[in-house]
Amino acid sequence: MPRLSRRSFLVSAAVAASAGPLATVAQAATRTPKVLVIGLDGALLSRIEEADAPHLRALMTAGLTAPSSIYANPLAPTLSGPGWSTVITGVWPDKHNVKDNAFTGARFTQYPDFLTRAETAKPALSTYAVASWAPITDTVFSARVDTRVSTPSAEYDNGTASRAVARLRDGNPDAVFVHLDNIDHAGHTYGAASQQYLDAIHGADAQVGQIVAAVEARPTYAAEDWLIMVTADHGHTDAGGHGGSTLQERQTFLIATGPTLAPGSVRYDVKMPDVAASALVHLGISLDPAWGLDGRPVQQPGPDDFDALRGTLATRVDETGVPAATVGFTHTPPPGWSVDNSAMGGGGVTEWRGWSFTTDEFWTQAQRDQNRECNIRARNVFAVADGDEWADKAFTGTFDSTLVSPAYPVTGGGTAVLTYTTYYRHEAPQKGEVLVSYDGGTPSSVRTYTTDVSSRTESIALQVPPGATSARVRFRYTGGNNWYWVIDGVGIGRP
Repeated sequence: MPRLSRRSFLVSAAVAASAGPLATVAQAATRTPKVLVIGLDGALLSRIEEADAPHLRALMTAGLTAPSSIYANPLAPTLSGPGWSTVITGVWPDKHNVKDNAFTGARFTQYPDFLTRAETAKPALSTYAVASWAPITDTVFSARVDTRVSTPSAEYDNGTASRAVARLRDGNPDAVFVHLDNIDHAGHTYGAASQQYLDAIHGADAQVGQIVAAVEARPTYAAEDWLIMVTADHGHTDAGGHGGSTLQERQTFLIATGPTLAPGSVRYDVKMPDVAASALVHLGISLDPAWGLDGRPVQQPGPDDFDALRGTLATRVDETGVPAATVGFTHTPPPGWSVDNSAMGGGGVTEWRGWSFTTDEFWTQAQRDQNRECNIRARNVFAVADGDEWADKAFTGTFDSTLVSPAYPVTGGGTAVLTYTTYYRHEAPQKGEVLVSYDGGTPSSVRTYTTDVSSRTESIALQVPPGATSARVRFRYTGGNNWYWVIDGVGIGRP
C-alpha cells in the first residue's frame, strides 16, 4: 500500500473536508477504524501555541482544537489521578471516585477504561497502552487490555515514545493510548512561564511527530481510518504546580484529527470525558446509556441554543476577579428565549442582574472556591442566576428572575420529556422552580429546588393535555445574597 507523507496527510484531510461530511464518512466507512490517544501530562494549550511545536500545530491545522476546563475541589483537586481517570473512563470524578493520586475508592469496575470497554464489546480488537507514569497502566487500565506497559523510569518519555512507535510499526493495534510526562515535570520544576516548560513542549512535540509518523508509515495506512486525539489531564501555574482551583490549573484541551473533524476548526463544547466516548464510537461501539458515560463523541456535536451566543459575549463591567480582556457574559438571550425581570430588584453587580448567559472561564473567575468549578456538565455557554455575585454591589429588593424557553412542539394527550443540565447551590430563602405551560396557558410547577443539587442532567416526564400543540418552560430563581443556579441543554422531546 502507498505511504502518505505529513504533507499528503494534511492535504488529504483538507480535500476530504471540502468534499463534505457525507463524502468523508463514506470514504472512512470503507477503511478499518483505529484510534490513537496521546496524553501530554500537565500541558497548557496556550503554551503549546507559543512553543516550537510544529507537529502539534500540524494536527491543529488538520483537525479540531477544543480548549476546555475541568473541576476543582471539593469534587477533586486538579491532579493527575482524577484527570487521567476522567479522560480514560469517560466519566467525571463524582462517578469514578478518584480524588487523588492514591486511587483509593476508585470505581473502575463500574466505570472501566475505554480500552476495556472496547475489548468487552469487540474481543478481537488489539489494544495497547504505554505510560511514563506507572499508575495509568498499572491501575487505570485494566488487565483486559491486551498490552499494558509502564515505561521504566530510566527510559522515561523516550522509552514510552519508542515503544509506541515500535508497536505501531511492527504490530497491528486497533486502539492505542500513549502517556508522556516530561511537560508536567518541567512545570513542577521550573513553572509554566519558563523557557524550560516551552522546551519540554518542544521535546514532547517531536515525540508526537514520531508517533504520528509511525501511523502514517504503516503499510496498511491507506486502508485504515485513524482518529488521533491529543489531550492533557490538567494545567500548571506560571510558578509551577497544580492541584488548586485557578483557571490555569483547570485548563485542558483536545486536539483531534478524524474523518468528520473539519481542518482548522475550533470548538468550545468539548469536555474531558469526550475522549473515551469518541474513541469507542469511532471503533464502531455503540454507547450504552446504562454505562452512564458523561462524554459524548466529538464526531456528533449536540446543538444548544445558548452556545450560539459565544460570539456576542462581552467583557466585565463590575466584576473585579475576572481579567479585563476575558469575554464571557451577556444578558441578551438567544432567539426564541426571553428573560422576565419584571420582579427583579435594582442595582447589584451588572453581570448578574437577572439570568445571565456566561462561560466557565468567566463565571468561575468571578469568585473562586465557592464550588462554581464543579459545574462540570454544562458546556460552552450556559445560563446562570447568581444571587451571591449580584449582591456584591449595593442593591434593592430581591433577586427574582425567570428564564423563558421557546415554545416546543408537543403532541396533545401524550407524554413528553423535558431534559436540561442543572447545577444548584442552595441557601434559604433561595428557591429554583421549573414551570411548564401549554399553548400559552397558566404555568404549572414540575420541579422545585430547595436543597443542593450537584451537576447533573434532569429528565422530567410531562403529561401533555389533550389538544395541546406546544409547551414552554420557565426557570424562576428567587432569593437574595444566597447562591446560584445553572441551566443548560434544555429541550423537550419524546420519551
